[in-house]
Amino acid sequence: MKLLYIFVLLLSFGAVRAQEVGLFNKDGKAIAYIDTADKDMPVYLYNGKPVAYLDKDNIYGFNGKHLGWYDKGLVRNQKGEIIGASKEASNRYTEYEPFKSFKQFKPFKTFPEFPPFKVIGQLSWTDDSFEKFLLAGMSKQ
Repeated sequence: MKLLYIFVLLLSFGAVRAQEVGLFNKDGKAIAYIDTADKDMPVYLYNGKPVAYLDKDNIYGFNGKHLGWYDKGLVRNQKGEIIGASKEASNRYTEYEPFKSFKQFKPFKTFPEFPPFKVIGQLSWTDDSFEKFLLAGMSKQ
């Protein structure tokens, strides 16, 4: 009976893990994750702060600002440069994901900007901070 309990417990941890997609910066450091189990597809920092959300392939801040695009596991800024990536999409070494703090309540979404025309994705990574990129979705416009 104990073995069955442990087995079910391990399976449940795997199911929770599969519903979150870690996002890494150009140095392979885990910065944020997408909660794919939530219909709003929010992006959280590892301290539990919600900073953005996905709407199809667009990334919006809760302040309504269009931040960039999420394309096949790559996070692209408005210039089409890669600023973040999932582990699967990255061709770089990635560190272990840190412990996730409890998720804070999501703020109300402000009416989103119209997305700009999607630019052609570049192969290069930008030197901009991925965390600052995401936090721009929380600042007042």
